[in-house]
Amino acid sequence: MDAFLLFIPIALALELSHAPGWAVFISSLLAIIPLAGRMGEATEELTKYLGPNAGGFLNATFGNATELIIALIAIDKGLFELVKASITGSIVGNLLFVLGLAILLGGHKIKEQKFNTKAAGVNSSMMLIAVISMIIPSAFFIFSKTPASELAFQTEEISLLVSVILIICYLLSLYFSFRTHKYLFHTSEHSEEAGKPALSRNAAIALLILCTIGVAVMAELFIGAIESFLAKPIAYNILGFAGTLAIHELFLGAVVVAVIGNATEHISAVIAAIKDNMDLAISITAGSSIQIALFVAPLLVIISFLMGKPMDLVFTLFEILAVFASVIIVNEISSDGECNWFEGVQLLAMYLLVAVLFFFAV
Repeated sequence: MDAFLLFIPIALALELSHAPGWAVFISSLLAIIPLAGRMGEATEELTKYLGPNAGGFLNATFGNATELIIALIAIDKGLFELVKASITGSIVGNLLFVLGLAILLGGHKIKEQKFNTKAAGVNSSMMLIAVISMIIPSAFFIFSKTPASELAFQTEEISLLVSVILIICYLLSLYFSFRTHKYLFHTSEHSEEAGKPALSRNAAIALLILCTIGVAVMAELFIGAIESFLAKPIAYNILGFAGTLAIHELFLGAVVVAVIGNATEHISAVIAAIKDNMDLAISITAGSSIQIALFVAPLLVIISFLMGKPMDLVFTLFEILAVFASVIIVNEISSDGECNWFEGVQLLAMYLLVAVLFFFAV
């Protein structure tokens, strides 16, 4: 993973030399992955000093920092559809792709893996709230009889109010899980202990700051390269088959940006499942989806208003259906407190279907 850090100077050199957009895109993309990993390590080290409660809030703040940075740069460039697609893709990717892969690989070694149904139930309820929060502004935009001249403004106002409510709900969920009802989220006996810090407090803070700056720089190049993809189709000639490929914001945001932004969490969840710690794997995947839906997305809306470039929470029908279907199938699979490898296959198949939908949907 650390070898990918070499792509930081490569991406900068390619950008300065005005290399093709696809070269900058790939190099900056590969550079973001190890930087995101290092941010996760620094955050984990700081939680060992702060304790579980403050550490939980720190994880809520920095756990999805990569997605937040990429999204803020995209908002500044006016790529609102890309940002909203990345929100959708992060939720769907965590629930279907990451959890599916974790269950598949964990179940390949152990026939039946068990997990905490009470914690899974709380997560399921939170995800349903997330789905409803996506539907409300979208439904108003589609069905409202408000004059067109006022519709956009009112939709933005509704999105802002929904965002405030969601953030309050999310903060209360942290208080619920880390303070008043933390016994409900007690993990399995396979859970790993935090251990002693490997870095000093100041070293961890310095590492977090440096990696955040690095991600911001690479994200700027990454989004700039994406803009070049959106500006004109990509020409190709493979085995005599020539043509052009138009890649739109929905697919780039929901699949490419979402996967890269969550790369570190993907690896952690799969490793936990292989070690027969499905409680941790589900906590990572469901927890990340909840963070994105109830904290990161609303925070982006609020920040966009402060930037003078307001973004709403109006999603396409495809995005709403994808998230709704993901929540339903995960709720069904997690209802009995155990899983097997074939359920992982089902989740992965569902993710591929959604990815195909995003690719062809315009």
